[in-house]
Amino acid sequence: MDINTISKQVVELLKQLIAIESFSRDESGAADVMQAFLKARGLEVNRQQNNVWVWAHALDVSKPTILLNSHIDTVKPSSKWTYNPFGATLEGDKLIGLGSNDAGGPLVSLLATFLLLKQKEQPYNLVFAATAEEEVSGVNGIASILAQLGTIDLGIIGEPTQMQMAIAEKGLMVLDCVSHGQTGHAARNEGVNAIYASLKDLDWFRTHEFPKQSPHLGPVKMTVTQIESGTQHNVVPDSCRFVVDVRVNEFYSNEELHQLIQSNVSCDVKARSYRLNSSCIELEHPVVKKGIELGLSYYGSPTMSDQALMSFTTLKIGPGDSARSHTADEYIYLSEIEKGIEVYYQLLNQLKL
Repeated sequence: MDINTISKQVVELLKQLIAIESFSRDESGAADVMQAFLKARGLEVNRQQNNVWVWAHALDVSKPTILLNSHIDTVKPSSKWTYNPFGATLEGDKLIGLGSNDAGGPLVSLLATFLLLKQKEQPYNLVFAATAEEEVSGVNGIASILAQLGTIDLGIIGEPTQMQMAIAEKGLMVLDCVSHGQTGHAARNEGVNAIYASLKDLDWFRTHEFPKQSPHLGPVKMTVTQIESGTQHNVVPDSCRFVVDVRVNEFYSNEELHQLIQSNVSCDVKARSYRLNSSCIELEHPVVKKGIELGLSYYGSPTMSDQALMSFTTLKIGPGDSARSHTADEYIYLSEIEKGIEVYYQLLNQLKL
């Protein structure tokens, strides 16, 4: 198959995927469509829950392995849509529909690239995975099948980046914090007000700067986003609960950062999870160097993807624009998909790790 034939086939696949509700944790219909498309092309399809993956050829343990991955789930459409979110409306070059940009375009572009690459012997093993629950960082998405994929030497993560290389990505850690006091009557000089006890810590979260700053992602960013305290107007509150959103650069692991934070504040600090870590790939990595040779630019991404769940080297790149993600009347241009396939193929064909 040539690139034009494959491009047309995957665009038709994308239209089918748009027409199916595929909200996070409810992607079975989209997984069925992916599985049928791959089986129709004679591939041995692996499936676990709503995750589908295929190998280009039998595994050769003497070669490194490259994973091509994107997700089939979407967020729910807002009330602001003026088109049918599931209509797969084509207006000239523009394909409008829920999940068309995030991440349908990158998904089918990677799939087309996989089909093209498998036609020639490559110096690596190649596996393509269409996975679930990315939008909610769920436990039944890509993380649930990594053990079955074995050692991955490079992951290409399909997300809308305008086909530029996101060589670093911020991680996320959500903290539940509690400052303690003692109840008393507000009319008398009694108790210890937990709200006042929290003020010093709140100011620390607002002003503190961690020393390691990334040239691609900047500093660690901490933002207090929720606060709750008190039971009624005349009772001094004995606890003040607040939530901190922490966006982590590649110089800190989430666990390390949690320990540093706890040592600097007096409130109790509990991390909801350490799962969503930052990532970074070196500029000297072969895939980045090849991308630069092809004229691609690189940047640090503030938005999170399934990279956060991968402990191996990854590069996020794909057609479409992140600014269109999660918006009403989401769309992608067919020409972006075609260009994406072309660039992916040039980037990965005969790549030596």
